[in-house]
Amino acid sequence: MEWDFTEDNYAHIQHIIQKYPVNYKQSGVIPLLDLAQRQQGVDGRGGWIPLAAMNKIATILEMAPIRVYEVASFYTMFNREPVGTHLIQVCGTTPCQLNGAEAIIDAITEHVGIKRGETSSDGLFTMLEVECLGACVNAPMVQINDDFYEDLTTARMKTVLDQLKAGGRNATKIGPQGARKGCVGPQGKTSLHEIPPAAPKRDFAAVRTHVEAAKKAAEAEAKAKA
Repeated sequence: MEWDFTEDNYAHIQHIIQKYPVNYKQSGVIPLLDLAQRQQGVDGRGGWIPLAAMNKIATILEMAPIRVYEVASFYTMFNREPVGTHLIQVCGTTPCQLNGAEAIIDAITEHVGIKRGETSSDGLFTMLEVECLGACVNAPMVQINDDFYEDLTTARMKTVLDQLKAGGRNATKIGPQGARKGCVGPQGKTSLHEIPPAAPKRDFAAVRTHVEAAKKAAEAEAKAKA
């Protein structure tokens, strides 16, 4: 299977590589894997990374292909098998479990006909159960490609699925699915009502001078007592 980056993505690759020293351009392997995966997706979202893409990255970065395989297989954010247009990652960690993650999984199975690790027959949806996605206060939640859908119920989950099927990402409401704004609780904001003041800038040169002066004074005192 032949595979190559698009012309636009080659320009992006040059921008990425320029961030690293010439002899350390292999450090760009993660952003290039992400770029390859997005190229395989729809509108730069979702997608997967075929072996041919990993080999192309190895050639561009002048590194052994096995080193690219190691990175791609280590990080779960990289998909090494085809996935649906909408990759649903259901958070299954404690806060989401306690707030109904299993019911969300069951709702997806009932509505789309797929279980964990499966892709729907129309190629639209793949469902995975993953560890914490960092939106615990709005549990239960799922990540679909790059977007979070939070404060879910079974009915809200099914609505999101219908919206994705009918009009794609733009037809959905990204973020909390209820009335919540951001991660503010039902009592409203209880802290951080104002933007905190910026931390004062430290004059590290002055601090160093002070430390050195104190050190010399201590040494001089020690000599005087000797």
